Amino acid sequence: MQEQQPNNPVHGVKLADMLQYLFEIYGWEGLAARINVRCFKFDPSVNSSLAFLRKTPWAKEELQKLYIHTVSRNPPQN
Repeated sequence: MQEQQPNNPVHGVKLADMLQYLFEIYGWEGLAARINVRCFKFDPSVNSSLAFLRKTPWAKEELQKLYIHTVSRNPPQN
């Protein structure tokens, strides 16, 4: 059974979905300008970025913060 986390705004949102959503809005250059990580700057791809984000807690946290900020201004269209 999945535990409820009412104070966690990214609970239930996959990291891949966050990255895809942000990529669609900002592109790789925009992501690199907002989060200073090499995987967004040099030969970026979703797979390499996800691998880096999963093993680098500070970068994952920065992506989550950007996602929360962006979603609050541009809610996803269903």
